[in-house]
Amino acid sequence: MPTWTLSEIEAAVRSSWGSDTCFASSDYLARGQGRPSRGQCGTTALVIQDLLGGDLMVAEVEYDGRVEGVHYWNVTPGGVELDLTRDQFMPGEALVNQRLVKTRRNTASDGEHSFQLLRGRVAASLESEYGGPAACASGYETLTR
Repeated sequence: MPTWTLSEIEAAVRSSWGSDTCFASSDYLARGQGRPSRGQCGTTALVIQDLLGGDLMVAEVEYDGRVEGVHYWNVTPGGVELDLTRDQFMPGEALVNQRLVKTRRNTASDGEHSFQLLRGRVAASLESEYGGPAACASGYETLTR
């Protein structure tokens, strides 16, 4: 089973984003026009957790004194914070009330379809670019399209 570098995983994730893997309000998306990572944090963090394990971090996104949503990123099993969508933020947006979330994804959530789409695209990208199936951190299943 191949071992992926973080650069290879990041490239696979970034090339796999689309409007159908995004989970954010239209107002939030409009303000960040031209930033491919905008609204991709939840699905991306879950796919990274699926690949690498670890926990999630969450914070509220504040803009102009109002909380407009939440932002998710990863903490690897070794304790390193990893945020592949940090570049989505615009001037004036701030992350507040950051906290660790020790939970796994809810397969019955509204975002499950977006997660499955991104997960499948990342697997296909890793397989075509770097060979072999992408293994999940759990070791019990293979990341499949």
